[in-house]
Amino acid sequence: MTPVIYHNPSCGTSRKVLGFLREAGFEPKIVLYLKEPSDKALLTELLARMGMKPRALLRKRGTPYEELGLGDESLSDADLIEAMVKHPILIERPIVTTDKAAVLCRPPERVYELLPGGANPVKAGKAKSK
Repeated sequence: MTPVIYHNPSCGTSRKVLGFLREAGFEPKIVLYLKEPSDKALLTELLARMGMKPRALLRKRGTPYEELGLGDESLSDADLIEAMVKHPILIERPIVTTDKAAVLCRPPERVYELLPGGANPVKAGKAKSK
């Protein structure tokens, strides 16, 4: 299993999740989604795998959310996905995927839902020594 993390290195939560994955013994594929934006098909697939509506994935703080009028409840899911494709900073992070599922890791500990056994190896005293 190789996890994929849709990562923003400027985000503390995203860095924390990447650290959790590495502490658990995984070296994930890192997608710098601000530099390698998702297309509509991939974003739609990620939303479906996470069981989320586009509005739930919208990031408001530090984004053009307000100036684009994305709080307008009349906007369709397709409108919101299009805005996220054009402005990837609108996508909440980090998203981690495995062959098992995809999770928006907020709070960061949600990443453990994707790992074998679902347990936090650090808390369980099973972290790999380096």
